[in-house]
Amino acid sequence: MTATIEKVVLPPIPAKRYFTIGEVSELCGVKPHVLRYWEQEFTQLRPVKRRGNRRYYQHHEVLLIRRIRELLYEQGFTINGARNRLDSHGGSAHHAAAEVEEESDVAVPQTSASVDVDALRKALLHVLDALGR
Repeated sequence: MTATIEKVVLPPIPAKRYFTIGEVSELCGVKPHVLRYWEQEFTQLRPVKRRGNRRYYQHHEVLLIRRIRELLYEQGFTINGARNRLDSHGGSAHHAAAEVEEESDVAVPQTSASVDVDALRKALLHVLDALGR
């Protein structure tokens, strides 16, 4: 029996400077306790902490969390594998955003007459996310 991984369409990221952990949880489809755990596992993920140790994530960190989520949940990487993948591709959230843009370029087959609409939609959503919309 093979498990199928359902791809989730994530909402667009609003044009804000900072996001609370609750907002990031909704934007990335990940529970807050998972985000706190990922902070321990991925050194690239460093939200600003303000009064009462409240976390505030910036746009590039939201993109990084989405990339981590994709590696773990959709591509089946382990934590170590995802960490190595991010480290080998620049390791920062800015590089993760650039990698998402690069992947969206190859997501749609250009030699075939038929178009994979789901792949096209995902590629366009990645571009919108990278542009901060």
